[in-house]
Amino acid sequence: MKVVIIGGGPAGRTAAMEAAGLENDVTLIEKSGIGGTCLNEGCMVICGLNDVAKFINTAHTSSDFGVNISDITISFKNTAAGIKKTLSKIRKILEYETKDTGVEIVSGNAEVQKGAVLVDGRKQDYDKLLIATGARPFIPPIKGSEHAMTYKDVLELPEIPEKLNIIGSGVMAAEFANIFSTMGSQVKILCRKNFLKMLDPDIKKYVTDKLLEDVEIIKNVQVSAIGSNWLESNKGKLEGHTLLTTGMVPNSEIVNDLVDTDSRGNILVNKRMETSDKNIYAAGDVTGGIANTPVARMEGIVAARNMSGIITEADYRFIPSAISLQEDVAFLTSDNSSENKEEWITGGLPGSAGPGAFWKVFEGKTGFTKIVIQPKTGDVKKIFSISPSSRNSIAYMSKMLRDGYKTYDFDDFIETHPSTDAIYKLMRFFAKFS
Repeated sequence: MKVVIIGGGPAGRTAAMEAAGLENDVTLIEKSGIGGTCLNEGCMVICGLNDVAKFINTAHTSSDFGVNISDITISFKNTAAGIKKTLSKIRKILEYETKDTGVEIVSGNAEVQKGAVLVDGRKQDYDKLLIATGARPFIPPIKGSEHAMTYKDVLELPEIPEKLNIIGSGVMAAEFANIFSTMGSQVKILCRKNFLKMLDPDIKKYVTDKLLEDVEIIKNVQVSAIGSNWLESNKGKLEGHTLLTTGMVPNSEIVNDLVDTDSRGNILVNKRMETSDKNIYAAGDVTGGIANTPVARMEGIVAARNMSGIITEADYRFIPSAISLQEDVAFLTSDNSSENKEEWITGGLPGSAGPGAFWKVFEGKTGFTKIVIQPKTGDVKKIFSISPSSRNSIAYMSKMLRDGYKTYDFDDFIETHPSTDAIYKLMRFFAKFS
């Protein structure tokens, strides 16, 4: 069977390798670089910058444990060049891995027709087509918005901004605020409504008070105009560069006339990643679902299997997520739990000294974990965790909870010592109530 996939990001590339492994003839079309937004402009760029920010933070506080590092200077231009060089190397590895599975990679701009795709005028017939074209930054209808940056522009900054105003209230706003405030910028986050609304209030307070303590967060802001180095809002005029983190727009125009989309342009799919056209599938950010790279990979695999006649559905229960700050803020929530609040109890526990947190005891920054459970059944509804190991722990918790683990299954859990992770301590504690 001839499978054509448009988009070489996490969803498309993973789908291509899965489909090739199922003995299909697979062509992957990518107009720029393999890896998509996550590798080339998003997640990995933040990883690189956040590593630098963590080093700077450690250097500033190292005198507490007898290590003095003086004269810290940052050449943002050189840092950006180093990140670009690293991303280029990763792209080559991904290209090799993809081709090694038997996938043909075609570079160019795609145009979709019924039963065929044109790539810069060259025809590619298909039996099954996957649209994995991702999304792009949403530019709000604000006067002068062309003066603002998005995540796509960050590595092109010639130097660290003296003042930076970030419009947005989500994960990306928090991550860039942490990076640039640590590098020396005076950072303000301008929220239209609530900041990090997906977080538990206690976790959010820890984030704002201890991880973003140098960032000013302003709520109920309506920006009316943006200039080259200023913005105007209902809170007054602010000097500085403007960074937009105001959401995403799906790159779905390529199939607007062929499949059903919603009012925002997201391609409508079911849990098999099927669209309204029986031969066209969609996966990743273009569907407007959970904007999460592992979810995109999962959806790519699901699409590839269904295209190959293997009935598979995406599982969106307990999706692990994280915010990259000085400490990882990891969390997961169930989408199928009872909403009767009287049935659930909550417990929280500060982190402990250990790897990555020993010297943070005096600052009171050893982390914090909070869990919501159903005591009668042992079901877990929500987990929020801030610790040096929370990003990894939350992924395994996701797997165990999706496999049906309850609080009482952790009664005899033994962790690796020393550990700063409080998730398992709380799970063992709650086991007594089940």
